[in-house]
Amino acid sequence: MVKQNFSVGILIATYNWPEALEIIFLSLLQQTYLPDEILIADDGSREETEQLINKYRKILNIPLKHAWHEDRGFRKGIILNKAVKQSEADYIIEIDGDIVMHPRFIEDHVKQAERGHFVQGARAMIGEATTKHILQTKSTRLGFFTKGLQNRFNALRLPALSFIVKANPYSSDNTKACNLAFWREDFIAINGYNNLFFGWGSEDCEFAARLIHAGVHKKRLKLAAVCFHLHHEYHNKSQITVNERRYSETLTTRLVCCLNGYAEV
Repeated sequence: MVKQNFSVGILIATYNWPEALEIIFLSLLQQTYLPDEILIADDGSREETEQLINKYRKILNIPLKHAWHEDRGFRKGIILNKAVKQSEADYIIEIDGDIVMHPRFIEDHVKQAERGHFVQGARAMIGEATTKHILQTKSTRLGFFTKGLQNRFNALRLPALSFIVKANPYSSDNTKACNLAFWREDFIAINGYNNLFFGWGSEDCEFAARLIHAGVHKKRLKLAAVCFHLHHEYHNKSQITVNERRYSETLTTRLVCCLNGYAEV
């Protein structure tokens, strides 16, 4: 693939699951298109994660930047902002710390990059037994026929047919940051993620809403940029009502730039 005229960063949100983070690093080594930098947004992991990052910093031979803050509960938006503060890439592909990338994941995203747009990809869900096998064997060879997939269609890679699946370019609902891509200048223009979101829920939808209010349209990407979501227990949802209310306020007021975000970390 011909190298594009913009630089690319991969942004990985992680918290105390080094076994899954290692699978991500291994899937990075298999990529047909390597990023120019790797950004780790670490929401307070213990020392094992730092040791793993130091190990793969040497193996990957790609600038690997580790943003960390103290564990004081789910503060994903803040640590994502801190990680992007360290970035020099023009285009950022964001995944969660439980995502295994198809070898052409970054290549597919780069091909879809378009000014004035952000991209929402999909992911195939992996069952508990298959997840345990992947973590034990450190296998990243996953595909449409992998056992234990719960939504197999999302594991199908047919990029020539991606145009068939359309999305409302003005809808922020159902945005998932586990497979998301955006231009760093757009991220900065809306002041990044809203630091007022604590606990799981709606921080990615609210971020997408402000991008849309700023004139950045949503692109839905299916049948390309395939990735696989490792099974884990669900996050604590005790703050979801508060977070949904804040998201609703952003939609109602058509807020573009949050008052406490990227610039404030």
